[in-house]
Amino acid sequence: MQTTYFWIGLAVVLILIDLWILNSVWRSDNASGSKAGWTAVVVLLPFLGAAIWAIAGPRGVTKGPSSPEHSKG
Repeated sequence: MQTTYFWIGLAVVLILIDLWILNSVWRSDNASGSKAGWTAVVVLLPFLGAAIWAIAGPRGVTKGPSSPEHSKG
């Protein structure tokens, strides 16, 4: 029973990491083809894709909040 919770927790963490990676990829200033390639790698190979992205993925996010209201504190 406890082993089941472990695997469920691990899957949830992996899904959250992959969503964060996809958000980072699509907010980068790389070309659309590059974004599509990274998306395919991360979606098709979730664990391995995350590891590859951590080593060779795009760095820096250029697009800020969608409106000035988001950045107000």
